[in-house]
Amino acid sequence: MTINAYLSRRDLMATAATLAAAFPARNLSANEQAAPLATGDTGARIVRGAVFESRSGARERQAGDPGIGGVLVSNGREVVRTGPDGRYSLPIEDGTAVFVIKPSDYAVPLDEETRLPRFSYIHQPAGTPSGLDLLYPGLAPTGPLPESVDFALIRTQESRRFDAVLFADPQPESHAEIDFIRDDVLSALTGVEAAFGITAGDIMFDDLSLYGRYNRIIGQIGLPWWNIGGNHDLNFEAPGTRYCRETYKRVFGANYYAFEFGDTLFLMLDNIDYLGADPAKPRRSGKYRGFFGERQLDFVANVLKETESTRLVAAFMHIPLQNYLNPDDPSTNVADKAKFLALLEGRTTVSFSGHTHTTEHHYFGAAEGFMQSTPHHHQVLTAVSGSWWSGPLDRRGIASADSRDGTPHGFHLLSIDGGGYTTRFVPTNEPNGRQMRISLDAEFHFGRDLFRDFRTGQLRGSPISRDQLAAVTLVVNVFDGGPKTTVEYKIGARGPASMIRQTRPDPFVVEVFGRNPETMKPWVKAEPSSHIWVARLPESLKPGAHAIDVHAVDEYGRDHHDSLILEITG
Repeated sequence: MTINAYLSRRDLMATAATLAAAFPARNLSANEQAAPLATGDTGARIVRGAVFESRSGARERQAGDPGIGGVLVSNGREVVRTGPDGRYSLPIEDGTAVFVIKPSDYAVPLDEETRLPRFSYIHQPAGTPSGLDLLYPGLAPTGPLPESVDFALIRTQESRRFDAVLFADPQPESHAEIDFIRDDVLSALTGVEAAFGITAGDIMFDDLSLYGRYNRIIGQIGLPWWNIGGNHDLNFEAPGTRYCRETYKRVFGANYYAFEFGDTLFLMLDNIDYLGADPAKPRRSGKYRGFFGERQLDFVANVLKETESTRLVAAFMHIPLQNYLNPDDPSTNVADKAKFLALLEGRTTVSFSGHTHTTEHHYFGAAEGFMQSTPHHHQVLTAVSGSWWSGPLDRRGIASADSRDGTPHGFHLLSIDGGGYTTRFVPTNEPNGRQMRISLDAEFHFGRDLFRDFRTGQLRGSPISRDQLAAVTLVVNVFDGGPKTTVEYKIGARGPASMIRQTRPDPFVVEVFGRNPETMKPWVKAEPSSHIWVARLPESLKPGAHAIDVHAVDEYGRDHHDSLILEITG
């Protein structure tokens, strides 16, 4: 029997039902492990197939479709190249996926409605064990291993200079929040010229029944859209990691993989190590940590062995390698970060994550075990959902959703030119794509009588008295700023003055959250931000109106400007 790896879900379910009738499935217990590979076993423990060029664009191989040699195929650990005829063979265990690593200048078939890439085949003969009693459907039985698992590729031409849209944590937990994504985020993508999109996890907020509608809406962007899962994309009823991605795999395919585009290798990784359901939170949550694990790190090592050292490597994961808010929390940092970084040495690399609903830039060097002259850049992407879609509604009825570090909700554009890259933050509800917010703060603003004397208008420069001036601090939140960002300000004809980076909450979101508690999710509060710059205002300023101009130079050497009008009364 030959099976095409890109059958539609309807075709796959029909095929699975036929196979299940012919070969009755055995229900696995929740904790049963995949059988180990038998040395020399040439039966169902070896998957064989071909990678072929689909000249018609069809997903199934047609007469005259040639095999493609030299293409990488993996089982999630081993990585092999196809022979001259496009054939490959790999060991495979029950419950694992085999997938093609899309090479440059080829495309994989896309789901017509959702634009989801179809690049993997999951071998799960008995399907998802019914005894798990999952809240959301998992995999149907796939039956015995087919004689040939084939992958179609479509020849195309890829520029070595391109953009990709980067999402993290869109995370809707209701149809209303999917409305926000449709009406707010997608409108900001109108006319975007990009090669594809990526979502770095937490596609959903626990309710995996929303995948269908969400994916159909994202499909309207018109781009191929690659995904990895987050901690809110888990089947929480699973007893551990093995069955925690059953719904995700049914919808998206393999939970970690790789693909090439232009001169770049993209590593799409799953670093959620699920430790099992939390009895105190039935069907709602579970315990997890940031961890790649031996099998996935072997996969990364094996892919890199087959990848030219001159290629840029861009890795995506959900949990940050490290975060500023709590660098010791196992659920927000990666335990085997050093092992992962060691695999990247000697290459030009960058990595991206989400998860914390903050925007961060990290540079890992010798102190983190990355023994390379150029530190590894790790960027924590802004959450599409910001403060989990909290906050007062704007005039469109969409949550303002400012992130807890003061960043507006939004997404990023990754621009790649050969072996170099830059990123650009795109706020979805800020005028003209503004990249910073200028505020004023005073010692009494965080006091017991919060909001009594210091109003939101004053944060933005409304009149303050000459007597208050000595207590006022200029606060600039450079939304996508980091350790390499520099900020200075000037007032009127005065010369520029440098500002100091300081970890602290953004006074603007402190006030917005504090004034609108009924609109906030209960766990949301303003947190210390890694991209705040401060300066004390000169006490010599005279009463009247003063223009404050702020100039920031970002991580990539680009200039950003913004201004504020300060009024001082006598």
